[in-house]
Amino acid sequence: MSEKQKTQAGKNLTKVVGDAYMDLHTKAAQGAFVVWIAINVPAELFAGFENVVYAVPESHAALNAAKGAGVIQCEKAERLGYSPDLCSYARIDIGSAASGGKDSPTFGLPKPDLLVSDTNNCSLLVKWFDAHHRRMEVPHFIIDVPFCYGPQRAEDRRYIVSQFTDLIRVIENMSGQKHDMDKSRAAIERTSQGLAFWKEFLGFARHRPSGITAFDSFVQMAPFLVARGTPQFVDHYRLLAEETAQRVTDGVFPVPDEKFRLFWDNIAPWHQLRDMSAGLAALGANIVGATYTSCIGGLEGSFELFPYDGGDPLEYCARTQNCYVCPHGMALRGKAMAGAVRDFAIDGIVFASNRSCKPYSLIQMDQQRRMAEVLGVPSVMIDVDHADARKYSREATFTRLGAFLERLAARQTVSGDFKGNTKNERKVS
Repeated sequence: MSEKQKTQAGKNLTKVVGDAYMDLHTKAAQGAFVVWIAINVPAELFAGFENVVYAVPESHAALNAAKGAGVIQCEKAERLGYSPDLCSYARIDIGSAASGGKDSPTFGLPKPDLLVSDTNNCSLLVKWFDAHHRRMEVPHFIIDVPFCYGPQRAEDRRYIVSQFTDLIRVIENMSGQKHDMDKSRAAIERTSQGLAFWKEFLGFARHRPSGITAFDSFVQMAPFLVARGTPQFVDHYRLLAEETAQRVTDGVFPVPDEKFRLFWDNIAPWHQLRDMSAGLAALGANIVGATYTSCIGGLEGSFELFPYDGGDPLEYCARTQNCYVCPHGMALRGKAMAGAVRDFAIDGIVFASNRSCKPYSLIQMDQQRRMAEVLGVPSVMIDVDHADARKYSREATFTRLGAFLERLAARQTVSGDFKGNTKNERKVS
């Protein structure tokens, strides 16, 4: 899409992301304390310091893949001895860091003073940050978040809060700066406000035809990763929601000839966003939602917004630590997906078996069977890699997707206008 074709939200997204990386590099060069974090780490905590900035290697890796530099960075890591079977995010980040940011669209990331990972996304992430710890000789703080098979337990929440307190104390000691909890509270309030607009934006998928595609949401999630807690974060998602509402009112839809409403399960295929979106649209198919973006701002087992009530900031951050999909048991994943399938009147589910993300992909076959048995919703499994284009076959993918859409078309013909078989639906708990 050219700059002239971009929506105002699209243009603003470019500015927000560009400004975030520029600000990161500028402040780091001026002596700011730099923290590299996993996406689950609450960045709003750093807003409580006068001069602490954060970078998200996972987000930077996704940007590399989206801009066509993913394979180049992966190959650098592989030449260093890292296995091609490792997560492509890790290989991209390690390759970029080892080459001083060469080939990165953001000139890499400034050298960290502290690494902060967590255990509730994947075990590889801790090992990945440990590789940086050894190479750069930078301290590595690990937040241990218990896996959840049900609602978060109070004792687990207290355990997480205690680690946030320790993290703040570590940064105070290392940076010589004092943390102001009121500043973190204000940042959390802004994040919560912005996420309310984010959920409003995702809600336009309920419209028929849908006002958005999941590919829109993949791209537009970037500010959540690089600008949480800022006024720009709130302003951007307000603009996104308002502009999308106006486009729906004006009858402007991304797939106007929408015959099939699909749901995506797994990380975005960053190197294939435009091609996959256009290819599906040509077939009258729209992936209107995704677990990857729906979970942001919610709790385990739900895609609904869990707003900040103004209380203890650390308590709130701890409570929302398990909003992402990977640390969920089968029951929680099934409950959340079933809710989305009903809410968005989904015709079929695309399970993307991701070679680089085992925790996300491991139980997809069970989930696939569960959605068929409980909701009567058909699905297809395709092979992807979220950032390594070498592990993706367009021909094989669209052969499977084409055959799947033929199956959906046959079901629609039989039922008249299939919108999900809920005749024998059982409760998903």
